[in-house]
Amino acid sequence: MGITQELQERLKTLNPTRLEIRDDSEKHRGHGGWREGGETHFHITLRAPALAGLSRIARHRLIHDTLGADLVGRIHALSMDLDG
Repeated sequence: MGITQELQERLKTLNPTRLEIRDDSEKHRGHGGWREGGETHFHITLRAPALAGLSRIARHRLIHDTLGADLVGRIHALSMDLDG
């Protein structure tokens, strides 16, 4: 299973009303952290009730905790657009 699929599977546990995962790796070709085959730079758009009322920092922490250190450690860059 690729990183994109792993992101999707783990984030589904938050019961999102909207989930979009975009692999932006090709935009970073030749930059630090890029590797052949992509799946190094991602952007996540997520809307989920679990995020409602949380601060921006708390939302990011929840996403990182949900993804787990093992998965986050394989990603060079992760940008997020999060809302409850």
